[in-house]
Amino acid sequence: MATASGIEKKLILAPQAAQGTVAVAALATAQYLRRVTSSLDMTKDTFESKEMRDDRQVGDMRHGVQSIEGTIAGELSPGTYALLMAAILRKAFVAAAIGGPESDVTAASIAGAAGTFTSAVTGTFITDGLKVGDVGRWTGFTGAGVANNARNFLITALTEVVMTGTMLDGDPVVAMAGGDAVTFTGVGKKTWTPATAHTEDWFSIEHYFSDVDLSEVFWDCKPNTMAIKLPASGMATIDFGMMGLRVNRLLTGTSPYFTAVLAASSSGILAAINGALYVQGVKVALLTGIDFDVAAGLTSDGVVGSNYKPDLFDGRVTVKGNMTVFFEDATFRDYFVDETEVSICAAFTTSNEATADFLAFTMPRVKVGGAAKDDGEKGIVQTLPFVALFDTGGDDGTTCTVDSLATTLSIQDSTL
Repeated sequence: MATASGIEKKLILAPQAAQGTVAVAALATAQYLRRVTSSLDMTKDTFESKEMRDDRQVGDMRHGVQSIEGTIAGELSPGTYALLMAAILRKAFVAAAIGGPESDVTAASIAGAAGTFTSAVTGTFITDGLKVGDVGRWTGFTGAGVANNARNFLITALTEVVMTGTMLDGDPVVAMAGGDAVTFTGVGKKTWTPATAHTEDWFSIEHYFSDVDLSEVFWDCKPNTMAIKLPASGMATIDFGMMGLRVNRLLTGTSPYFTAVLAASSSGILAAINGALYVQGVKVALLTGIDFDVAAGLTSDGVVGSNYKPDLFDGRVTVKGNMTVFFEDATFRDYFVDETEVSICAAFTTSNEATADFLAFTMPRVKVGGAAKDDGEKGIVQTLPFVALFDTGGDDGTTCTVDSLATTLSIQDSTL
């Protein structure tokens, strides 16, 4: 008799039309999801009798309200987890902004891969909707400036007329006088936690054990937590803590439930060695790791007369994390001592290619909650826990008057 093997298990994610309705079997947007593990399963409350009996034994145990819990753990790759990212931030991905066309932009190199692009016309970059943390690509430069075209450029500081940032492939910005008709196009799409008009996404998730031809379908599911870890050495990882309401017995049987499933994404896996991280507009060269957790604050309670909880109730979206950096000077320590608010912009690529796929994360308003230092026969490392806060002074997404979004966290995915 065959025994199920994890290598043969298939994970399928399917958006639902609404709460309370399992995704249809022939859903065209159901997709295989890459994973390291998926521990989603049904749990039940249990109640043991406390009756006093002369036989001195327990007479009964009952099952109570059921729920769905577990973790989908994977290695972080562009395009793979976009649906779950948008669900936990509560906004669908939208097209990244486009700046231009302009015919008056000059380019200048600063140091390394950093540089500036300056427009002679007031009311250019921010008016076009560009923001600090955006990654885009220039087109239209000619002559020596053609080397600035078609390369991922991370914006680290922005005014209406000056765009400062870095080329993510590590090569320098090439100096160029104005005159060419050029355009800066944000790559892919962005999502963020909005100030209003929050979305509510529900998912059906299937575990299909192909080697034993058994299937389990969990539905009315939402992501409750998202944990991203970017160590200095090793693959970046992402874990989603999932909550759900139902597993329908009629959908738990032989053969897969979903019958028209899209292939899993094929983008490369991210590693922190490829990319850049800026704190308060300054590149961090001695970072040894960064991680952050997003929590949706979901809650649920049972009701009398039902085996199912009626709903998953949304809470606040909170973002907390940690940076570890070598202790070089007082800069990071004093962010904590002086309670200084800083910004964090990070973009990580799948390779060093000029147009490599990437994910970019921007937290426009962050407070550091500590600066503990370790010790030993090695370089001293500071651990800096932080909390990302709602940037109440940021642009609301329509007025385009400042260089940041009114949000706690935004994510840009080049593959969408």
